[in-house]
Amino acid sequence: MTVEHQDSACVIFTEHATPSGMKIGYATLNAEKSLNALSLEMIRLLDARLRQWADDPQLACVVLQGAGEKAFCAGGDVRKLREAILAHEGPAAIPFASEYFAEEYRLDYRIHTYAKPILLWGSGIVMGGGLGLMAGASHRVVTETSRIAMPEITIGLYPDVGGSWFLPRMPGRLGLFLALTGAPLNAHDAQAVNLADWFVRSEDKLAIFAGLANIDWQADPAHNHGLLSKLLRGFAQHAASHLPASQVRAHFDAIQHVTDGDSLAEVCEQITRHASDDAWMQRAAKSLAVGSPTSAALSWEIWRRSRLLGLADVFRMEWTLSVQCCAHPDFREGVRALLVDKDNAPRWTPATLAEVSREWIDGHFVVPADTVHPLADL
Repeated sequence: MTVEHQDSACVIFTEHATPSGMKIGYATLNAEKSLNALSLEMIRLLDARLRQWADDPQLACVVLQGAGEKAFCAGGDVRKLREAILAHEGPAAIPFASEYFAEEYRLDYRIHTYAKPILLWGSGIVMGGGLGLMAGASHRVVTETSRIAMPEITIGLYPDVGGSWFLPRMPGRLGLFLALTGAPLNAHDAQAVNLADWFVRSEDKLAIFAGLANIDWQADPAHNHGLLSKLLRGFAQHAASHLPASQVRAHFDAIQHVTDGDSLAEVCEQITRHASDDAWMQRAAKSLAVGSPTSAALSWEIWRRSRLLGLADVFRMEWTLSVQCCAHPDFREGVRALLVDKDNAPRWTPATLAEVSREWIDGHFVVPADTVHPLADL
């Protein structure tokens, strides 16, 4: 085993030799106290190492995981983003935000298009930026502890990190419902909406990783994809009886009903007024009711605009949106209310959906003046 890290490193990289003569590369997000929240340094280290491993003919498979048992990754570094927003003066794009989102989305795009198999261990909390890493991996593993969500409406953002790509590709209008409500998903839900490929028991992690070393890896990435699938399939079959009940499947018809409307106002009213004694549906409705009206309107417009966009165009659109969200008031206010002051009393601007104008939303889709798009080369 080759270990290239210090214990204080924010990402730990190891390479494990196998009897086949090929290697497995492990990348471990190492910020357990912050639930492995994704910093810019983490993003840069991961992207550089994935590029290196892509070019290494002896590297057969990549494993992405988080330190500790609580989370793979609880999201992006929104506190640091808010600090950069508050410190910025002038109308120009905020440099840290421009860099952070450009490099995060480039990393996400690389994972989506990576030739070699990537096993992502999505146990525990997987939110926001963590889901961005997970969504594009070739072999997405969830367990009975997985808790997945895109709750950006609560902080004045929108489901980014490729959400504009994978949400419209979910069955029915589930993606729209999740964008508007930030409703959490368990492992079964994640499989139902195509955010996970394999459900296994968390206690089988060491056995699965040991099994990786015994695979007869080849030089052909396509062949190795199949070898990894075969290993995971065996563990998934034994775990099937432990799969939790799916809220998404149970409420699919209701979700289809409440999201069937000709306007955002109509859909929001139907979700918030839906009569249900189910705690999951009630929580979803409450999150929408107290969430950012601008975020809701952005999600509605993204749903309309993104259906025919390719993956690279989605990430380019999201960079513009995210940089603009940093230049508008709700993101910094949402982070303040939820994560800094923790008063859970955000003062949204505009305060109501009725006050959100077409011009206000369209402005979020405009690349900042005198800016060369950093993802133009994707």
